[in-house]
Amino acid sequence: MTRRALPVIVGLGGISAAGRSSGFHSYLSMVRSELNPVDRAKNLQAMATLMGMGTPDAAAIEAGTMIRGITSQYFDPFAVSWNAPVRIDAQAGESSFWMHAKRLPSPLPAQWRVITEVDDKVQVALVGEQTLLAPTIREFPVKTAGMLPDGFDPSSLYASRSHPKGLQMSLFAASDALAYSGLDWPTLQQLVGADQVSVYVGSAMGQLDYDGGGGLLSARARGARVTSKHCPLSLAEMPADFINAYVLGHMGRTGATLGACASFLYNLRTGIEDIQSGRAHIAFVGGADAPVVPEVMDGYAAMGALATAEAMAAIDGVSPDQLDLRSICRPFGENCGFTIGESAQVIMLMSDELALRSGAQIFGAAPLVEVCADGFKKSISGPGAGNYLTVAKMLASAKGLLGEESVRHRGMVQAHGTSTPQNRVTEGMILSRVAKAFGVEQWPVAAIKSYLGHSLGAASADQLVATLGVWRHGIIPGIKHTKSVAADVETEGLEFVLNHKTIDSSGLDFAVLNSKGFGGNNASALVLSPAYAEKFMRAKVTKEVWLDYQSRREHVKAQAQVYDDAMSKALQPTRYLFDNDVIGDTRVHVSDSTVTIDGFGSFPLSSSLNDYICD
Repeated sequence: MTRRALPVIVGLGGISAAGRSSGFHSYLSMVRSELNPVDRAKNLQAMATLMGMGTPDAAAIEAGTMIRGITSQYFDPFAVSWNAPVRIDAQAGESSFWMHAKRLPSPLPAQWRVITEVDDKVQVALVGEQTLLAPTIREFPVKTAGMLPDGFDPSSLYASRSHPKGLQMSLFAASDALAYSGLDWPTLQQLVGADQVSVYVGSAMGQLDYDGGGGLLSARARGARVTSKHCPLSLAEMPADFINAYVLGHMGRTGATLGACASFLYNLRTGIEDIQSGRAHIAFVGGADAPVVPEVMDGYAAMGALATAEAMAAIDGVSPDQLDLRSICRPFGENCGFTIGESAQVIMLMSDELALRSGAQIFGAAPLVEVCADGFKKSISGPGAGNYLTVAKMLASAKGLLGEESVRHRGMVQAHGTSTPQNRVTEGMILSRVAKAFGVEQWPVAAIKSYLGHSLGAASADQLVATLGVWRHGIIPGIKHTKSVAADVETEGLEFVLNHKTIDSSGLDFAVLNSKGFGGNNASALVLSPAYAEKFMRAKVTKEVWLDYQSRREHVKAQAQVYDDAMSKALQPTRYLFDNDVIGDTRVHVSDSTVTIDGFGSFPLSSSLNDYICD
């Protein structure tokens, strides 16, 4: 019997409010209090380097990571710029003002009249009632976010050329993942065709800071100029485009599948299907969003979706100035809204066959993602029934693959866990009812948005990185700041992990990642342990082949460690190959059976439509 390829996870990289993903440092930052002295010291050193510190300062690292008060590096929430409409009533007589002649609009606005001109200035009269916009400031109600660690600037690691922040983070994430895989990319390119690599990475909302869509849409209102970069660099699939063009140089499938806050799992599904079908042997999948800008947060605040200090203080019975802003995100507890976060994560998938040939390290396996809509809806942002299907399908698949005993006692779930009252009720109900249906009595539930905030399209990638960390280090991060589960949350069959929980990770066979997005975009993923992935791979080959794989894997692991150690001493440049080996027309040779590209090999041409031939 021919077995489908198993997509195994051979690399991970990225950056979030908890730190960089390579070396599992973002995960280790969440559970630092539970680490042994050696691992704790290594993590603090890695974080200190990331944050530009000379010597590790545990207190400063803690204060400058995770969810915290928004800093002036982003914007001042007490003084956000805006334009206030001012109504001028000049009916009782003309109002006038002076301005530079070069700034005089042409044609003149209605009810403007030039009275006189002196040198380079003109006096303008306003006739009748007019509404003008006056630059001023206002206090923003939301004052917290999950921001990148203080002192870390992804643009400093390569020639960023006014790239939007989401793209800067995407390049870092892809470079980080490739380097931490321990594999040499030119060597891998010799093992697979250039069209057998896929890249699916995107942003749920596109690039919305001033260097992207934010500048595109606001330049004229600000009295500024739209640049040639604003439009193209704002696109939602641009993280994949940048990774293709400047990190990998591959010629395979590319793009981004968008599903609101479930977007990473949509991309993971596409990468999995490429590998299982044989269309690709390598797939880079990820998500990147940098939404800590007042215009984006304004939109979510207007929906009443974001937590405010005033609302949380009312729940705690304290004044807003007494509230610990770091405690504002409380999944499944008494809460009042979610907290925006920023993150970029890239996961490197590979067919198990190529992993054997290349000696790749195995962090886990990802065989299945299910996506289901909600059917008819009343509110586009309201949750619906589709998530029951996705979660239940994961446990049914796990039961068929691993057995009933494994499903009942050897799994965990990374919940969407946004920290909104509606999510705590609906997701708790879904997880509880599915757990009971499959006989699960204590399904451990984690929710890492309590540390990172909600990074929109990258959120489920954050969940995956943390889950892989559990297998490596055996600690499930507690749902920080949630002191007790809210009374309206169903708990039967579930174990909400409120405090860090040390486990024997060899007894954790699988995890379910759950994600829910506005519009009815429900997605759940089944992730298998490294032990299961290796068991699957070992069963397909001879003892000699397996021993050869293990031998080559030691070198790969050593290279990954070299990179992690180097990053902990000094940040390494982001891999950015601009204007590198660009393929011109003269290098392409076309026939009716092959396309040959000098330096990349030949690509056979064959029809994939044989099933549609009519005899």
